[in-house]
Amino acid sequence: MARFRFIHAADLHLGSPLSGLALKDEALARRFAEASRDAFTGLIDAALAEKVDFLLIAGDIYDGAWKDNRIGLFFNREIARLDRADIPVFILRGNHDAESVVTRTITMPENVREFSVKAPETMRIDTLKVAIHGQGFATRSVNDNLAASYPPAMPGWFNIGMLHTSLSGRPPHAPYAPCTVDDLLARGYDYWALGHVHAYEQVVDMPPVIYPGNIQGRSIRETGEKGVVLVTVDEGEVRHRRLILDRARFERATVNVTPQMGEDDIFAAIEARAANYAETAGERPVALRLVLSGTYQQAGRMIAERQQWHDEAEAALQRSHGDLWLEKLEFDLETPEVARPVIADAEAAVDFRALIEAVAGSPEFAAQAGALADEIRARLPASVSDETVFPGGDLARLLAEAERLLFARLDMAEES
Repeated sequence: MARFRFIHAADLHLGSPLSGLALKDEALARRFAEASRDAFTGLIDAALAEKVDFLLIAGDIYDGAWKDNRIGLFFNREIARLDRADIPVFILRGNHDAESVVTRTITMPENVREFSVKAPETMRIDTLKVAIHGQGFATRSVNDNLAASYPPAMPGWFNIGMLHTSLSGRPPHAPYAPCTVDDLLARGYDYWALGHVHAYEQVVDMPPVIYPGNIQGRSIRETGEKGVVLVTVDEGEVRHRRLILDRARFERATVNVTPQMGEDDIFAAIEARAANYAETAGERPVALRLVLSGTYQQAGRMIAERQQWHDEAEAALQRSHGDLWLEKLEFDLETPEVARPVIADAEAAVDFRALIEAVAGSPEFAAQAGALADEIRARLPASVSDETVFPGGDLARLLAEAERLLFARLDMAEES
């Protein structure tokens, strides 16, 4: 069997808007907005530099229906660079670019070969004795086990399976083309090139069953390094390694706060935590969501003065790395006191924590909060995600933060 190399990519999501990125610097926001395209250009650069024999893209090239042909023209322009280098590209459709979703078309270069959406199909590279098996999505929601219908391995050939799938479940990803690992292994293939899950994962060591993840994080829910997998096959032996291609990065960090710490100590801890990301960022901008967590005597005042703390935290990041930016500052803090805040006067005494606990369990309150969130969403740009309105989709989390803010303001009112 000949020696050959290929790149396994997936989930490019070209045309995807950035989700809820609250960056005040317009130039930085543009860098994040252009990152998906830049990362794809980097993928083509890598394929040429590594002199691969072919490229696999396992679904979701596009993020959805094209508003115009510009995104298709961009993809074609970059892929044509591989055509001129005689590097074939094998693609299939996923849930975001299913046949029923992306209906506009642009004539692709001759090196692009797309798998059928009607049934599994086998494409061969005769000179390498490589057989690639795959099937794309006809519609956005595919609930059938596509893998069960894939053909058995071709004897004497290196067999690759391409599939856009959540396997038996990969939350928060929708359960499309569900199947088990055993379904894949039963085909007898030498490598499974999966797509749909946006985090890198080697599901099985041998034969390799791999999600490469997406090539560019698009929101704070997609943190860390992003890229593709470079695979080398030599006399049937399979080796692979990641190629990191993202051009901008999202990260999330928690700084532990203790009662003994002063403000300067907290900012020093932020700088130290940020240094870890500064080392790995390279020339990329990094949008960091910072969480202050623990027990702190002045937690209430800190939350009440969140804008000042936000700005000081951002300054601490800038001291650590010139391209490290604060995406958001969150507080997960408690005060050492356990006494319930009570305000009393001649008429009545109000136990606020007891009142909040009673309201939290009320279906009417949940309905009112949901309606308010819907109203907020309606006033926001489409690019702002639910993560911004309902962080984590968790009403209880929002209620806890509101409780801390209320008590902070009560404390400040009493002090004044």
